[in-house]
Amino acid sequence: MIKYFTILFCFLFVFQKIIHAQTNYGTLQGDVKTSDGKPAAGVAVLLLNSPYGASTQANGKYIINVKAGSYVLQLKALGAATTAFNVTIEAGKTSTQPEVVLTITALQLKDVVVTGQYAPQSLKNSVYMVRTITSEQIRLRNPSKVQDILTDQLGIRFTNDLTLGTSDISLMGVSGQRVKILLDGVPLLDRGDTRESLNQIDINTVDHVEIVEGPMSVNYGSDALGGVINLITKRGTGGENLRVFGRIQEETAGKKYKGFDGSGTHQENLGVNWEHSGWQLSGNVTRNNFDGAKLGWMPKDQLLGSGIAGYRSNKLHLWYRFDGEDETLRNDGTPNPSTNIQIDQHFLTNRWMHQLQAEWQLNDRLSFNGAASYTDYSRRTQTTSLDVLTGDRRLTLGVGEQDKAAFDAKFFRGTVQYKLTDNISIQPGTEINLTGSTGARIKGSPVINDYAFFLSSEILLTPAISVRPGARFSKNSVYDAPPVIPSLNTKIKLSGDLDLRLAYARGFRSPALRELYFNFFDASHSIRGNENLKAEYSNSFNGSLAWRSYHVGAVNIRSSAGGFYNQFHNLITTGYDPADPSVMTYINIDNYKTTGGTFDNTINYKNLQAKLGFSYTGVYNRLQESDNTLPGFTWYPEVNSTLLYHIGGIKTDLSLFYKYNGKLPAYELRTVSGVTSIHRAERAAFHTADLTINKFINTRISLAGGVKNLFNVTNVNNTSADLGGAHSTGGPVPIGYGRSFFLGLTFQYSKY
Repeated sequence: MIKYFTILFCFLFVFQKIIHAQTNYGTLQGDVKTSDGKPAAGVAVLLLNSPYGASTQANGKYIINVKAGSYVLQLKALGAATTAFNVTIEAGKTSTQPEVVLTITALQLKDVVVTGQYAPQSLKNSVYMVRTITSEQIRLRNPSKVQDILTDQLGIRFTNDLTLGTSDISLMGVSGQRVKILLDGVPLLDRGDTRESLNQIDINTVDHVEIVEGPMSVNYGSDALGGVINLITKRGTGGENLRVFGRIQEETAGKKYKGFDGSGTHQENLGVNWEHSGWQLSGNVTRNNFDGAKLGWMPKDQLLGSGIAGYRSNKLHLWYRFDGEDETLRNDGTPNPSTNIQIDQHFLTNRWMHQLQAEWQLNDRLSFNGAASYTDYSRRTQTTSLDVLTGDRRLTLGVGEQDKAAFDAKFFRGTVQYKLTDNISIQPGTEINLTGSTGARIKGSPVINDYAFFLSSEILLTPAISVRPGARFSKNSVYDAPPVIPSLNTKIKLSGDLDLRLAYARGFRSPALRELYFNFFDASHSIRGNENLKAEYSNSFNGSLAWRSYHVGAVNIRSSAGGFYNQFHNLITTGYDPADPSVMTYINIDNYKTTGGTFDNTINYKNLQAKLGFSYTGVYNRLQESDNTLPGFTWYPEVNSTLLYHIGGIKTDLSLFYKYNGKLPAYELRTVSGVTSIHRAERAAFHTADLTINKFINTRISLAGGVKNLFNVTNVNNTSADLGGAHSTGGPVPIGYGRSFFLGLTFQYSKY
């Protein structure tokens, strides 16, 4: 009996304390806007010398439960002047503060980057030239996959394999596994020599994208020769709230459409995010369904899910993230008129990625960042025969018609950032990457283990000159890694509005499991792995000049010009197997080069933002070595432009995204009647454009609609005669499935 009275007493005591605590609290709320009248999201709202704080939501509002008393309220945002004033909170009452308009300074609100940095910092102060695609640009684009927001970027091109239903990316003339794809700084696993993982990440979880051109091998190891694309996901606000959000979008496939299932693109997304006292729990699920079969594109059904559990305090941010994907690609045949048998082939993909990350600020000079991940990835080929008269479906027994390839990757990366003096910081780090594979087409059960130590330092030589030397030391289980990978980045402040960046970096890429051990034969592919491949490496030079002017009347201008030169050795590509000319294999090429330049301009005037860019890229012509009358490089131009206009009175945004992809020339050998000669092939130029309209109905609901692929591009002409081999480049090149129309609805509900 005494035990029960004791429990009851403790319960009543705790309950009384809770009631007393609640009655001793009040509520502080307010609204923050930018000088152009737009809601200011992500602004830090702090009550100085107290544990209370929050961040403004997408609508610019904030609300905090605060113990009664007097405080100094401070509003802080990157790129805005800090605002502070006194507030008094009364118990049991709500204190509504007057609307605050932020004064923009020499930086822009979201002009902050993390890729390759010691800590998040403004783009202006970074020694790297980083391109960003902001959350606002992603919202206005209304994408259904990551590829949609990259297609209009300078130097980026995609190729589509309609047989396998995959896409690959090239960045400044460098393609495939030479472009590193990261999710919150953690590398994404790909089974082959294409970057199909880009479109296997839920675009609804991506907050913004950072693109760094040129080798980042010191920071990120193998595959980062051409550059890095870092997908930064949504992290929460650090405030006290419950937020439920969702999105539905329907899109035609050319002129073909069937509502919610069938021809077209159909996307449904639902998510929830809860934050309280530094803790965060969130979940997100998305269904992507695409059917372009009537236009020659393989139907795809994706189910994507993610979840986050984390804790955040003033010094520590610790979180676990899960990303899962279940994907089915359907390549359904047509019935044989004589047998009524139809052969269908489905590709079934599963990707499960676990991340555990930590950011720990021990003091003003010392911090630690760590990331560990495990990825389990598989792709299964399932071939069936269907009797269209009886409905009887059976598995086929042909070679390779029932196949599964499984890959797994274990990754760890840890760095320490230490500020020796006000002018010198160092970052030592270690990285471990263990990758394995099994499958009927894979020889044995190979494993590649890579271990690395890297060290860099950021030195402020003068108030105007900062340099960042670095080196990486690697040990690999299957190839001889270069003994050291060096880099040197320099930023020179020529004036308050003009910055010069110069860089040299050594890049390297280890042969992938597929290139070493994977054998792939079907109607369109014929390729054998090569266990004797060497690691490829590069010497790269790049420079850029960035100019900013924020006070030319009401006009805000930013321009940048850059150039690059990359020389590759032992470049891994495909070529004919000397032992069997009917089969392709992976080979090393002694010499390969890319070079070029870009020119970007951004103009902001009141509610209008206009961007105009130009790039010119040259790719090395290997045949020039045997015929010096040929040019050493083949060149192709690109032009892009973005127009964003905000109509404040009706809360509507009009957006136009445009890109011109110039002619893509190449020289190749052709044999006619036993005579081999050199011919110039050419892929035709084409234009792409998306026009979108986004309208806020209220603070919870917004509508979107528009036209994608405005110029109705499907296939572009290609005069290449290469119609065989592992990855044909001949024949018409599929770009899109024609002009499409979309309509979408987004909603969110927040409770503080």
